[in-house]
Amino acid sequence: MKVITRSELLDVVYHFYPRGVCCTDRSNVPPNEAFYDGTEEHRRLVEAANRGRAEYPTWKAMTRRLGDRYGLQNESLHLLAGGGDPAYSARIWLTDETALSFHVSLLGPYYGIHLPGIPEEEPVAREIAREIEATYPGYRPIPAELGYEVVPDVAMDTVLMGEATIYICLFSVVWTWVDPV
Repeated sequence: MKVITRSELLDVVYHFYPRGVCCTDRSNVPPNEAFYDGTEEHRRLVEAANRGRAEYPTWKAMTRRLGDRYGLQNESLHLLAGGGDPAYSARIWLTDETALSFHVSLLGPYYGIHLPGIPEEEPVAREIAREIEATYPGYRPIPAELGYEVVPDVAMDTVLMGEATIYICLFSVVWTWVDPV
């Protein structure tokens, strides 16, 4: 299997998020400044989200299989409502208070499993990885040492310039929803 590189991931990020465009809320954009919604990158993100909506039955079938075995919460309903999410997302509850999340990117052949750091996570994470790889052939997990890297010149709806990580760019801010508070 081909090794994922930092350069490869940044190429994908910059294909869908323009460098240096500070915000998506037009009210915060000074006159004559770039506005994300009007960029070619945003158009490509919208197209990826549209493909994600069209291919949603595949995601739904996979999460249904996992949901038959675990307490699963689908976090991709915003996408169905017309959102511009860059990934499908869900979480599986390992305990009453602890969940792991998993994400399948719509921007490239990548997935991620966000582990909470408890003993119960390993067998569930292996099962999720097998299910994702069977459902989405050729998709690869993004290594944590790359995924947590900050992309300094990208901002998103809910993430300021200098705070967006590769994980957030490719999986959305939903990646952070299982972080300890």
